Amino acid sequence: MFPLNRKAVKVARRQTRPVKAGLIGVGSEFPVTLQTMTNVPLSDIRGTLDQIERCAALGCDLIRAAVDDEKAERALGEVVKNSPIPLIADIQFHWESALAAIKAGVAGVRLNPGLIRDEKKLRPIAQLAAEHDTCIRVGANGGSVNPEALAKNLEKFPSFEEAMADLLCRSAREQCEMLEANGVRNIKVALKSSSIPVTLASYRRFAAETDYPLHLGLTESGPPSYGIIKSSAALSVLLMEGIGDTVRISLTAPPEEEIIAGKKLLAACGLRKAAPELVSCPSCGRTEFDLFGLTGKVEQLLKEIEEKGVESSLNKVAVMGCPVNGPGEARDADLGIAGSRNGKVILFRAGVVQGTYDAEPGFELFREELLKSTRKRRTEN
Repeated sequence: MFPLNRKAVKVARRQTRPVKAGLIGVGSEFPVTLQTMTNVPLSDIRGTLDQIERCAALGCDLIRAAVDDEKAERALGEVVKNSPIPLIADIQFHWESALAAIKAGVAGVRLNPGLIRDEKKLRPIAQLAAEHDTCIRVGANGGSVNPEALAKNLEKFPSFEEAMADLLCRSAREQCEMLEANGVRNIKVALKSSSIPVTLASYRRFAAETDYPLHLGLTESGPPSYGIIKSSAALSVLLMEGIGDTVRISLTAPPEEEIIAGKKLLAACGLRKAAPELVSCPSCGRTEFDLFGLTGKVEQLLKEIEEKGVESSLNKVAVMGCPVNGPGEARDADLGIAGSRNGKVILFRAGVVQGTYDAEPGFELFREELLKSTRKRRTEN
């Protein structure tokens, strides 16, 4: 038996209205949900469903797909019917596609207030969404704000960041008001920018002014090597302030990588149970074995567990370079492995040494103990 870890401090979530995207609840009374977006044409029904199924197995709660033409609209019904998780239709320029998506049974529609500003176009979408109880995500984006409005704001505010944050919030609020005036209450909001200061200012301001659930994201954050760091720098701050009800880590990468990164972010913030947290030391001159290689093997093992759609009952595992402080520094790790002298390794549980082994047999024992802790992931909300 592995001992329970110390209790983490629970984040006090900002109180929001509850909304539903299909069977998934979003808001402060529900767990923070995780989402991504498909990157194959929706008209490729089999390819889209394969990608959705892989993301769902990794722990994705909601998934979005671009709906930009008649081919995509025709594919929606089949994808909605066979998707294991709720599908959100991403609508940009063509407001008529939102009507087709709602009729096809999508769980939600994303509208960009920077591109669909005309109430004559928004009214029929709102009325149909209210009739079907379809969730609408008002997704304001720094890349599609009105240039003239931004220019005016730059004259009123002392910095670009403040000018953009005000404009994103105002744009989102105006569309929310139009939706509510036409009977829609099932609304969540995103205020995305590629700038960390703009993102923080926008979400903080909107969170203080409204009770809408918030979808967090840093848009156009880059490839994984940079985008994960940049997204985490922004979103972890908001999450630890209790702001944010659903999250996407936007990366120039397959959507599966976004889910893995998002799970790790939520786990690090104490908001989601993912694969065990991996802690490892940076190495020093006392290390007498291949610490980097062993850490890579453990990391790969944890990745394989995630990709198989199973989860571990362990909260933390550790890989340490030497026996001087290794077990002690990782005392609250459920399972760990540390280097010893002459290339050997020490296996420990909850900081208590279990034995010393040659590197390969020691890693195999570690693997066996880790795999014993796994079970099929439960799907619940």
